[in-house]
Amino acid sequence: MQEFFSVLLPDVKKELRRAIIECSKRGLLHSTKWLAEMHHGLSDVNIDNAAPDDDHSFSECQLEGIAPAEYSDYFLAKSYYDVREYDRAAHAVRNCESSVPRFLHLYSTYMAREKRRLDSTTDQANLNEPNQMRDLADLLATLRAEHGRSRLDGYGIYLYGVVLKALNLNKAAEQMLLSAVRLVPMLWSAYLELSPLIMEKKKLLSLQLGGHWMRHFFMAHTYLELYLNDDGLKIYEDLQAAGFSKSIYLTAQMALVYHNKRDVDKAIELFQALLESDPYRLDNVDTYSNLLFVKEMKTEMAQLAHKAVSINKYRPETCCVIGNYYSIRCDHQVAISYFQRALKLNPKYLAAWTLMGHEFMELKNTNAAIQSYRKAVEVNKRDYRAWYGLGQAYEIIKMHYYSLYYFKIAHQLRPYDSRMLVALGETYEKLDKCENSVKCYWKACDVGDIEGIAMYKLASLHEKLGDNETAVHCYIMYCEDERAATDKQSLYQGFMTLANYYEKKCDYERAAYYAYKCLDSDDRKTEAKALLKTIDSRRSAECQKKKSTTVVATAETSSEDEMEWEQLDVRVRVPFTSIADKSTSTSTAAANAAGPSTSASSTRRLRSVPERVRRTQPSQRSLIGPTANSTATATTTTTTITIPTISEETPGSSTAATETLDDITPGTATSEQQGTTHDGSSMEISSVSID
Repeated sequence: MQEFFSVLLPDVKKELRRAIIECSKRGLLHSTKWLAEMHHGLSDVNIDNAAPDDDHSFSECQLEGIAPAEYSDYFLAKSYYDVREYDRAAHAVRNCESSVPRFLHLYSTYMAREKRRLDSTTDQANLNEPNQMRDLADLLATLRAEHGRSRLDGYGIYLYGVVLKALNLNKAAEQMLLSAVRLVPMLWSAYLELSPLIMEKKKLLSLQLGGHWMRHFFMAHTYLELYLNDDGLKIYEDLQAAGFSKSIYLTAQMALVYHNKRDVDKAIELFQALLESDPYRLDNVDTYSNLLFVKEMKTEMAQLAHKAVSINKYRPETCCVIGNYYSIRCDHQVAISYFQRALKLNPKYLAAWTLMGHEFMELKNTNAAIQSYRKAVEVNKRDYRAWYGLGQAYEIIKMHYYSLYYFKIAHQLRPYDSRMLVALGETYEKLDKCENSVKCYWKACDVGDIEGIAMYKLASLHEKLGDNETAVHCYIMYCEDERAATDKQSLYQGFMTLANYYEKKCDYERAAYYAYKCLDSDDRKTEAKALLKTIDSRRSAECQKKKSTTVVATAETSSEDEMEWEQLDVRVRVPFTSIADKSTSTSTAAANAAGPSTSASSTRRLRSVPERVRRTQPSQRSLIGPTANSTATATTTTTTITIPTISEETPGSSTAATETLDDITPGTATSEQQGTTHDGSSMEISSVSID
C-alpha cells in the first residue's frame, strides 16, 4: 500500500485546501465541490497546528494571481458569475491582464455562449447543430492566439481543450487536456473532460499523466467509464485503505461499480448508507432510482421521489427519479414528460435521453425512441445502453443489418455482457447465419447468462436445424435449474419438448416426469394431459403384451416338460406272470451255467420289480392331472404284491411272453393283468413298467 500511495495524508490535505481556493477563485464550481468533498473525507487528519508561515501562505493564496489594481473589477465580476450573469461578468474584467481575472473573462464568455446554446436547444434539436457551434469560433480564435503567445496557464489550457472538444476536435483537445493535467494536477475538471476521450485500456495506460497521486482517482474513474469494473473497484479499495475511507465520493463510486456489475443488492446497500451519512445529496440519486426500479421496490421509489422533490425539484436528477416512479407505475406518458423536463434543465443529461428512449419503446413509438437513443450517443458515445436500444428499435422495424451494427458496438463496449451476445445471436439467426448465432449463444452461456435464455435459444436453434440430439442436450441443461429461468413459458416449452422426445424413445418414465411439470402451465396443461394419456395407454399395451408373451413362453416350457415326462411314461406294461416266467427261465438257465451266485443276483433282480412298480405309480399320478387322477383312484389302489414261488420254466412261456408284449399297447391293460397267475395265486397288479 505504501508503494501505491506514498504521499503523507497531511500533505494531501494541504494540497486539497490550496486547490479549493484556486478553483473557487476561477469559478470552477464542480472542481471546487469535488475537492471539498475529498478534503472533508480527511477530517481525521489534523493540519491546523501547522506553522504560522503555512497560515500566511494560505491567506496569500486567496489573492494570488490578481493584480491589486484589478481587485475591484475582479470582485464585481466574480459576484456576477456566482449568480450566473455570465455576460456581465465577462464584461467587468474585459480589460484585466492578470491571470485570474483573465481566465474569469474567458471562462465567463464560454459559459455565456454555452448557456445561450442550451437555452435555444429544444428536445428535438441536434445538440451539435453547426449554427450553434459558430458562437465558439471567436472564442477559439482568441484562445489559439493566447496559447501561441504562451499567455495561457494550466487553467487557460484546460479551457482551450474544452472548447476544442466542444467543436469535436478531439485529438487536439486530448493534447491540451493532458498539458493542463501536468501543469495543474489538482484540476479535477480536466480529468473529467479527458476521460471520455480514452476509448481503451491500452491507451489509458500509455498516457503521460505524471507521478501525482491524483492519477489514481482518474484511472479508477476511467476504468468505470470503460466498464472495467474490477480494475476500478481494486483502486477504490486501495484508496480507502490508504486513508480515504470516509470519502463520500469513493462510496458513491463503489456503488456505481456494483451497479455496473449488476450486484443490485450490494449497490442498494451502499446507496442507502450514503443517504444516511449525507441525507440531502442528490448526486447519483438517479442511478439509485434505477436500482429500485429493477428490484420493483415501489414503496422505496415513492419515498425517494418525495424526498428529492423536497430537496430541489428543479434538479435534473429529481426529474429523473420522478420519471422512474411513473414508469414503474406503467404511466409512460407522464414519465416521458418528466424526462423532457430534466433535459430542458440539462440537455446533456445522458440518463434522461436513454430512459426516455426506453419509455418510447414501451409506447411502441419506434421513431421517437431512435431519436432519443441517438441523442444519448451524441452526449456519450460509450453509453452501451443507447447503442443497445438502437439495435432493439431497428430490430422491431425489421432492419436487421442496422440492428446488427448497433448490437456489435454495444458488444464492443460490454464484451462480457450476455445480453449483447444473445441479441447478436438472435440477429444472426434472423439473417440465416446460424453458425455465428451458435457461437454467440455459447459465449453468452460461458460469460454468465444474465437473462437465463441463451441455452434455450441454443436448443431452439439446434431443433430448428434438425440436430435433435444436441437440442435435447441443451434443453436438459436449460431445465436443470428451474429457478434460474426467468421466462417460465420457455421453461415449459423445454419440458414439453423433452417429454415428447422421451415418449418417442419409449422412455416413459422420463417422458411422464417432464410432462407432469407442464401441468403447472395454463398454456401447456392440455397438451401435457394428452401426452400423459398417451403414455399411460402405451404403458398398458406394453404390460399386456408382456403378460401374453410370458403366458406363451410358460405354455411352451410346460408343454416341453410334459412331452419329456410322457416319453418317459410310454413304457411297455406286461402281466407280472409273464415277467415272472421269463425271469424264472432266464435265471434257471443262468444258474445251470454259473452256479449259486448267479441265482442270488437274479433273485435281487426280481425283488427290484415291485420296487419299480411302487416308484412308477406316483409319477403316473402326477402326470395324469386332476380328472385322470380321480379316475385312476377309483380303479387303482396301493397293492401288496405277493411274489409266487418260482417254478421251472414251462415250454413256450417265452413265446407267450413275447406274444403278450406285442399285443399290449401303452396305457391299456389286458385281462391277464387283472387275472390270476398260472398257478392260481390271486394278484392285483395295476401295471408294470419295464425299461
